[in-house]
Amino acid sequence: MDETGSVTRRIAIAADGSGVSSHFGHCERYAIYHIRGQDIVHQEFILNPGHEPGKLPRLLASCGITHVLAGGMGMKAVQLFEAQGIGVILGIQGPVDEIAACFAQDRIVAGESTCSHDRCGH
Repeated sequence: MDETGSVTRRIAIAADGSGVSSHFGHCERYAIYHIRGQDIVHQEFILNPGHEPGKLPRLLASCGITHVLAGGMGMKAVQLFEAQGIGVILGIQGPVDEIAACFAQDRIVAGESTCSHDRCGH
């Protein structure tokens, strides 16, 4: 919460290029957006430090991330994020900046995960 009483939400969107990645743990980088009200007030990027169970949920929780968005993620990873108090929104597709704007305006629509470890062979 800032000095005006506004809560800043921080989201991490799995990104490959300028689009949302189909798998959260295997993306190139994470686009991090700080959102106050319905405004994006800051954007930064974190390179993917590597796919290791439990590593990303701890890292992103330490950055104050409140929600993660991706095309897909395995159920164990979802549980690890939720254990850190981070909301998970899957089935997301499209340009990362547009997805962040939709989230800021509470217009994000989750879909079916595009990847599960059973279907993708991870």
